[in-house]
Amino acid sequence: MAETMTENVDLELVRRVQRGDSAAFDLLVRKYQHRVVALIGRYVHDWSESQDVAQETFLRAYRALGNFRGDAQFSTWLHRIAVNTAKNHLVAHKRRPPGEDIDIDDAEQFESAVRMRDNDTPERELMRQEMEQTVMRAVVALPEELRVAITLREVEGLSYEEIAQQMQCPIGTVRSRIFRARDAIDAQLRPLMDAQDPRERAIR
Repeated sequence: MAETMTENVDLELVRRVQRGDSAAFDLLVRKYQHRVVALIGRYVHDWSESQDVAQETFLRAYRALGNFRGDAQFSTWLHRIAVNTAKNHLVAHKRRPPGEDIDIDDAEQFESAVRMRDNDTPERELMRQEMEQTVMRAVVALPEELRVAITLREVEGLSYEEIAQQMQCPIGTVRSRIFRARDAIDAQLRPLMDAQDPRERAIR
């Protein structure tokens, strides 16, 4: 059920990118960047190099997204691009790629293990993933002007003034849109937060 919902969210974001909504691609990058970096890190062991390869992966994905038809899950499609980009990087630097491709599930487990090293428990990791998916679904469901405003602020890190220039509207309108977007996201998160153990809430 959760997996199907994730696929639907990804497909909706992909369709929005194909219609020219670049902010939707920023959301896909934010959602998958940790997984892609973890996967590439199994091929390219130098941290700064793996970051460069991850950036190249998303650049290639963005260029190829117009041809994405949904025959495979977006995560599987992105995984293949990441593996090929990592292999090409190794070949270009006269290094031998691994004999077998790393399975996406193996990469995801590695990513989760890396995240949980910082005093996380499996329960907290599960809750984090659930909250992340909830935020993503809430953002996707926002009207376009709210979605673009919150993405430019939270993902791109733009100032209110820069957002106002980009969206060609007054700063007051930007503040209102971001407030309404955060309010809508909070409304979706509230049931999850209320369901948490009080001690977990205090930690968060």
